[in-house]
Formats: sequence, C-alpha cells, structure tokens
Amino acid sequence: MYKNIILLPFALVVLQTGHGQQNEGNPAGSTTFYKDVTKTHLPYKDLQLLSMDAGIADLDHDGDMDILIANEHRPNILLVNNGKGSFTNESALRIPQVAHDSEDIGIADFDLDGDLDIIVVSEDDKTNELYLNNGDGTFRDGGDRIPVTGTSNSVVVFDINADGTPDVLIGNNGQNNILINDGTGHFKDETLERFGAFMDVTQDLTLADVDNDGDQDVLVGNEDANRILINTGNGFFEDQSSDRLPYRSEPEETREVDVADIDGDGDLDILYGNVQAFVDNALRQNRLLLNDGKGFFTDITASHLPKDNNRCFGVAFLDIDRDGNPDIMTGNTNGAQFGGNTPYSVYLNDGEGKFIEATDEIIPEGIGGRGFDIDFVDLNGDGLNDLFLSNRGSQDFLLLGQPSN
Repeated sequence: MYKNIILLPFALVVLQTGHGQQNEGNPAGSTTFYKDVTKTHLPYKDLQLLSMDAGIADLDHDGDMDILIANEHRPNILLVNNGKGSFTNESALRIPQVAHDSEDIGIADFDLDGDLDIIVVSEDDKTNELYLNNGDGTFRDGGDRIPVTGTSNSVVVFDINADGTPDVLIGNNGQNNILINDGTGHFKDETLERFGAFMDVTQDLTLADVDNDGDQDVLVGNEDANRILINTGNGFFEDQSSDRLPYRSEPEETREVDVADIDGDGDLDILYGNVQAFVDNALRQNRLLLNDGKGFFTDITASHLPKDNNRCFGVAFLDIDRDGNPDIMTGNTNGAQFGGNTPYSVYLNDGEGKFIEATDEIIPEGIGGRGFDIDFVDLNGDGLNDLFLSNRGSQDFLLLGQPSN
C-alpha cells in the first residue's frame, strides 16, 4: 500500500490502487477486467530479462507515468510513456547504463529542485545508485551522495525526521540503514541513533501507521523473524515485534509485505508474501494478520485466506475488481527452479476481509513467467488503473483496465 510513494517538496503523492469487460484474448464468454497489450504497447523484446522491481512515476515531467525497471545483472530500463499508455525504451538516452544486481527502486525529489530523482539498491555487488534528474527526464549519476553500501534488497522513501525533505530507509542482509537527507540530496547515516543495532536478512520494508498515532511505522519482511518497528516520535524507532506480532514456531521466509484495511474498521492489516526458497522448512503459505486498532495483530490466515503452495515473491493489496474493497494479487515463482507454474494469483475480498481465489475471472490467459513485482496505476490516462507485471527471467506484461459493463 505504501510502496509506491513519490515525494516532492512539501507534497506526498501516493500512486493509488485502482473491474472491466470481456477481453478479446480470452475464450468466448469469459469475463476479465484487463486486456493484455504487451505486444502493442511495450518494447516487449527488450523486457525479457531479469526484472526485479518497477518504479512508476512521471519522470520526464510531461503529465503521464513512466516506468523504471530494476534489472538483475543488466542495465536498468527506462520506459517513456507517450501519454496513451504506449512505451518506448529510452534507457540509453536517459539513465546511466551500468549493470548492477538491482533489486528495488525509490523515487523522490531528493535535491528539492522540482523534479523526481531515483534511488536503486543492489544486492550481490553492493552498489546503491542515485540518479539525479537534470530537469528534462535525463539523469546523471549521484551515487557518491549515498554513504553506505551493503547487500541491499529493499528501499523506501519518506520524510523520517519531519523536516520536509525525503529520507531513505534501506533493507539489507545485515544491518538496515536510515539515511537522513540534508536538504540538498546528500545523505547522512543515522542508523544507530534511530534504529539501533540489529542484524537481519531483510527482503522488504513497508511503511504503515499501524498504531494509529499519526506517524509512519516500519514493517520489516525477513528471511528470519519479521519485525515491526514502532515510530516513537520524529523518526526514532523501537522494535516491538515480540509484543505486537503473533508468535510462530516454524520459520517464515517473507519476500514482500503489504498493508490495507481489509475489513473496513479503520486500521491497517498486514499481508506477508512467503517464498520458502532459501530457508529449509520455512512456511510457504502467505499470512494475513488482523489489526486490533492499536497495532497489535492476530493471525487470521486459516479463516480468511485460501491455502496455497506457491512460492510468492510479490504481494499487493489492490482494488482489482473496483468494488471498494482491497483485494490481493500475488506474483509467484514456481517455474523450473522450484517446480510448477502459477505466475500470478488473485484473491477477491468479500467485503468483510475474507478472500476468495478468482485468478481466471480477472487475469487474461497467456500471462505467464515468474512473477516478481506488481504495479497498479493508471498508465493510459483513462481513469482506470492498469497492471504492470515484472517477471524475473521472462516477459514483463502490461494489462490495461477495461471499462465495466
């Protein structure tokens, strides 16, 4: 819910999550809400690499949403929108073309000059990149402004110390980092003062005001025990995981975390996407936790979420059927590496926070691959949210939302 956050000076814009009609690519009589336009709207031959994440924002300041793709061991890709949801690969013209093990993307106006800049964190080669916007949607390297390196898997951007400038939180294999912006796009490492010292194998970070006190707390998805870090004021955090999260006896290898108010009671509930890829005997079932309104959570997975045996690398809450309730979509990597093939799954909310599997009703046929990242935003300017699906080692997909019958 809070992954796609764009920070401009004194403004916070959250890319909103946003059900349609028959898709010509589906069998006669079937109903879907999304049309696969990958081959007509994307330079699809350029998008069959190792996509790990996509950052979506108006990077060239022309009023539409562009797409930056984090590629593993390949140069990253920048797709420029023509205003109607068709994209051109302009990477070589706009961003540094250096290959890193890119994992995750954060977008904000870091240097407060009125345009959007980009941070990309990397895992194996431990190189975090900062792309500074020249004002015309071309970017220069500003990586020397990032004072830390690490085996990094996740990045989120928000104003940690409430001074009006976007700061950075990085999730690592090891110590996670808090970087405070000095107002010019240069960063100071204030990890130990604000986080304290603890070592995790972090795969995802998500922001949420789970205790309803008006500031952003941090949910940490780990290959070991997950954490909940409560903001105690002005961007200082305290690990309250043992008090607030339900105890689990078996290991849980979480790849991604998202939050939404699934039952309409005014607080944010938690979804863990679990992968069981690298941790023996880890829980593969995704997990759903219900908030009591004060930031204490109960595991309601067995009663509210269908059983699944997928290895989930991406989860998203999104109102995919446009009924006003947050649904769930997961990206799964069950191919040759792990066995099986269920690249994406959709679970519809019944309005009371219980979820029903409905993948075939929503997603067109032919959407395959190894699902890693899910983005839900209006890309063609018609007022309906669309789906951009990032696949690792296979084709990325663009599905345009269709008007309801």
